[in-house]
Amino acid sequence: MAQTSTPAVGAASASGKLMPAPEGKPRKVPRVVVLGGGTVGLYSARRLRKRLGKRDAAIVVVDPRPYMTYAPFLPEAAAGSIDPRNVVAPHRRALKGIDVLQGHVTQIEHANRRVQITPVEGEPYWVTYDHLVVGLGSVARTLPIPGLAEQGIGFKNVEEAIALRNHVLGRIDVASSTWDPELRKKMLTFVFVGGGFAGIEALAEIEDMARYAVQHYRQIEQEELRFVLVEGSPRILPEVSEELGGYTLEQLRKRNIEIFLSTFLNSCVDGHIVLSNGTEFDAETVVWTAGVKANPVLKDSDLPLDRMGRVIANEYLQVTDENGTVVADAYAAGDCAAVPDLFNPGKTCPPNAQHALRQGNHIGDNLAVVLRSGQPTPYKHKNVGAVASLGMYKGVAQMFGRIKVRGFLAWVLHRTYHVFAMPTVNRKIRIMAGWTGALLLRREVVALGSLHDPRAEFRAAAVPPKPKVEQTSQETAPTDGAKPTESLPPYKAEEGSPAAKADAHAEKK
Repeated sequence: MAQTSTPAVGAASASGKLMPAPEGKPRKVPRVVVLGGGTVGLYSARRLRKRLGKRDAAIVVVDPRPYMTYAPFLPEAAAGSIDPRNVVAPHRRALKGIDVLQGHVTQIEHANRRVQITPVEGEPYWVTYDHLVVGLGSVARTLPIPGLAEQGIGFKNVEEAIALRNHVLGRIDVASSTWDPELRKKMLTFVFVGGGFAGIEALAEIEDMARYAVQHYRQIEQEELRFVLVEGSPRILPEVSEELGGYTLEQLRKRNIEIFLSTFLNSCVDGHIVLSNGTEFDAETVVWTAGVKANPVLKDSDLPLDRMGRVIANEYLQVTDENGTVVADAYAAGDCAAVPDLFNPGKTCPPNAQHALRQGNHIGDNLAVVLRSGQPTPYKHKNVGAVASLGMYKGVAQMFGRIKVRGFLAWVLHRTYHVFAMPTVNRKIRIMAGWTGALLLRREVVALGSLHDPRAEFRAAAVPPKPKVEQTSQETAPTDGAKPTESLPPYKAEEGSPAAKADAHAEKK
């Protein structure tokens, strides 16, 4: 969109609020625009505000969501172990003294020091800046697999975690009143694609929740639940040692989870699963956790990118070109940035919460130093380990590359590490209170499927009834001298409803 058709946001007031200003009017306070309100964006903005007052820098965070999602807790949120509201940090509370703009970043023109923002409603507009922090994160890396777009469920944000929980519990509810054995089998088959941390934790937590829920259904046996993992590589959990990966594989198989390694999903049209090894079956649930890619909006920018679409950065988290020349006033970190790993020469930092959190804080420190005419410091972080939850009281952990922990202690380490990494004391307390309540009370396994379309019942009630179908004299003429009666339209149960399944079952009999 041309600049003349959109307003530019001008200087900041002394209070830090954005105020319109004429084009070209110099700012008294340098403005730092942070793209993305995720882990990198939230922590970098908070650290910068802690280091600099409102008269030293005006900070603006741009994100389409009004909160940051702490991704490592998504599996537990999906399983009902944590209230989904507690795995997010509201920007308005967590970013005190910082302006927050809710909208999508649709264009970046660093040469002109401006970004285009498209709000949920209204026309796009431009925001100018003096310094830029890119923390746009990643999106699901999908493949052109037939049926995936229609059948697949992602697992990148809290909305998808809630939807998956409601979907799985909803399928169990419906299956308990379904008599068709093939349809019932399809409903109770759950496929997870991707054997990394996200996929394994999601699978293990959801399977643990589903088996607990089935205990309350007299119509469903534990053996009817079928969980399938599809992984393209020859092993799972590449982030930990082969020993721990093998242990995890063994534990999942003991729970009757079917695991296909070195196998790919070829098709899932209408829920018919076709794997690369020739296996075919039906499933109503396909969860896609097979990797991520840098936010595609970066392609609509003049920032230098590597072959994977990530912003190129140096060890100071400054944006550089392919030759290592620093791009002035631009910083990048997190999943969308290629940051060199100084402890593993030749490699970049892996896209996980551990690095994103520390890189965010480091950008805040470096930028504060630069704004005070100091010298930035290199980002160095040695991996402290990896922890994964495999359901209630089960987990695996590898600490400092050598210490391997399994079972209950690993599960405790997982919860302890991540609750302290969760931003804001408010959320830490709420999460720990929820865990305490879950230990004393039973886990909730109620599906709130109507959350995804709360107006469905109202729309159905508001639709006027269809006019009665008039019959011809030949159709209504009595054959035995009786008085003709008014004919009603034939009843047809809604497709997919329990009544429809019951009718189908009766017809088969």
